[in-house]
Amino acid sequence: MPMASADIEAMILEAFPDASVEITDLAGDGDHYAAKVTSAAFSGMNRVKQHQAVYAALKGKMGGELHALQLTTSVPE
Repeated sequence: MPMASADIEAMILEAFPDASVEITDLAGDGDHYAAKVTSAAFSGMNRVKQHQAVYAALKGKMGGELHALQLTTSVPE
């Protein structure tokens, strides 16, 4: 069963309440998304650690309900 973009956004915001989150459905199938996440919580983390933190926020949904997530992370300017 595909995962709704609102559910992805909610899970990310639960882990990073200050985040700005933009979700795009890349294929229109509910399985392939792009997410742009900006959060002060990423300060001091390298890009790999930032991505790992977002994947952790998805609580094991990656590879199951959520097939693919193109992820862009950053710290607010």
